[in-house]
Amino acid sequence: MVDKKHYVEELKNKFLSKEACIGILGLGYVGLPLGLTFAEKGFSVLGFDIDQEKIHLISAGTSYIKHIGSERVNNAVKAGRLSATSDFSRTTEPDALILCVPTPLDKYREPDLSFVINTFEAMLPYVRKGQLISLESTTYPGTTEEELRSRLEEDRGFQVGNDLFLVYSPEREDPGNKKFNTATIPKVVGGTTPSCLEVGKALYGAVIEKVVPVSSTKAAELTKLLENIYRAVNIGLVNEMKIIADRMGIDIWEVIEAAASKPFGFTPFYPGPGLGGHCIPIDPFYLTWKARAYEVNTRFIELAGEVNAAMPEWVINKTMEALNEQGKAMKGSRILVLGLAYKKNIDDIRESPSVRLLELLRDKGADYGYIDHFYPKFPRMREHHFDLEATPFTMEYIRAADCIIIATDHDDFDYDLLQREAKLIVDTRGRYRKNFSNVVKS
Repeated sequence: MVDKKHYVEELKNKFLSKEACIGILGLGYVGLPLGLTFAEKGFSVLGFDIDQEKIHLISAGTSYIKHIGSERVNNAVKAGRLSATSDFSRTTEPDALILCVPTPLDKYREPDLSFVINTFEAMLPYVRKGQLISLESTTYPGTTEEELRSRLEEDRGFQVGNDLFLVYSPEREDPGNKKFNTATIPKVVGGTTPSCLEVGKALYGAVIEKVVPVSSTKAAELTKLLENIYRAVNIGLVNEMKIIADRMGIDIWEVIEAAASKPFGFTPFYPGPGLGGHCIPIDPFYLTWKARAYEVNTRFIELAGEVNAAMPEWVINKTMEALNEQGKAMKGSRILVLGLAYKKNIDDIRESPSVRLLELLRDKGADYGYIDHFYPKFPRMREHHFDLEATPFTMEYIRAADCIIIATDHDDFDYDLLQREAKLIVDTRGRYRKNFSNVVKS
């Protein structure tokens, strides 16, 4: 009989020597950069995804994510460090299996763990003794223990912490951030047992500069939620302040800049057309849903969510008012949304407020469209459908539009040209600090 100490030391030695094979389940905005980081540090990486197009592109050494260069993928593939498959029977091969799959909300705005559960169920028959499993998907406290550990022990008979190891380590990717990358962002890790934590620290410590251990998977799960709820609440506050400032005729961007000059006690957050991305608009609902099981009402968090969710409607109302000032109705007016992604300089459209703006423009009868070179054609989405192609960013199309809403301020748009040629601009991102007759700050 092989004892726990043997498995612990074997895995730690494999991670230290980089002889371990790392399995990445889910090759999206989190999984691909994580897999590349392991590959670039000398590990053999086997990626898993149900999307055959991603498998094909990786095998061809091509990136499908804008801010990740194809050169990185090609170098890893050519070096024999990165490969990809849709065959989940091969999950028996890696020494570590890292789940990086989506955790969205369902139509009732409650946690949808179907991607996690379905992926885990697909790999479960092939999990073997001596492996480490890490969940990185954002979720509510208790998921790792309640959904994963229970299946490993009850369905497969493993002794988690003895012959198989389970940790939770929340992803902290920030697409497009040039200051930090996967390897330099500190990694929080919580284990289901002390030996699980020990092995988890060894895994991530092999490729990431700083590992931050916490006492349990629940603590690690709540850490991720706190990080993003902190941002959601503060963005909700500044969005509400934006409305107050607008009614008072005050420039909120000027106020934020002045407040940020204080060297202590203030962190600047910035308003916008709403929240986007795979974390900030979603994470508060994971906690509020779980909190109800403990008979706790998360009023403060939910209020911030209401404020942020109302921002697209507020922007559309500001647009209607601005058009009225020019003697135009929104119905029939040509209105272009500038930028589809949820933040600038990336090609990630998940939960983007730009999509909600397009829906509202459609509902109001506008002749609507969008400008975004990252998306020549509106992409396939699970809940949103538009048969649209991108409008070119040219003087001709800018002049022809009745209004342009700056929803995502990609740096490579020519904002001087836009200001000179557009009839009306609704700026939701504070791109224009000076006052112009054709710019409405929203």
